Amino acid sequence: MHKDKILSMLGLARRAGKLSMGHDMALQAVLNKKAQMIIFCADISPRLVKEFKKTFELHSIDIPFFETEITIEEIHHFVGYKAGVLTVNDENFSKKIISLLTDTD
Repeated sequence: MHKDKILSMLGLARRAGKLSMGHDMALQAVLNKKAQMIIFCADISPRLVKEFKKTFELHSIDIPFFETEITIEEIHHFVGYKAGVLTVNDENFSKKIISLLTDTD
């Protein structure tokens, strides 16, 4: 995982207005079908991840989700907002971030 590159991309997405950050905003983006992907920070409650997975099942939502090694403080530093869960609401940003998350180099 290329943590710095991912965080930089998230910062760009934030400046472009393509992120929904925090529980309520991320959930709203998912339910309104704006979210292209969802990212969970390493230091959030497992209950929160379980809640989102249950919501995905209940509403038949199929978007990529990632439980990362990124911390809330790292998100805060790069994005300027403390959030443990966020969605990327743009297809191009989403594709790039997914490729960085899944790259094993």
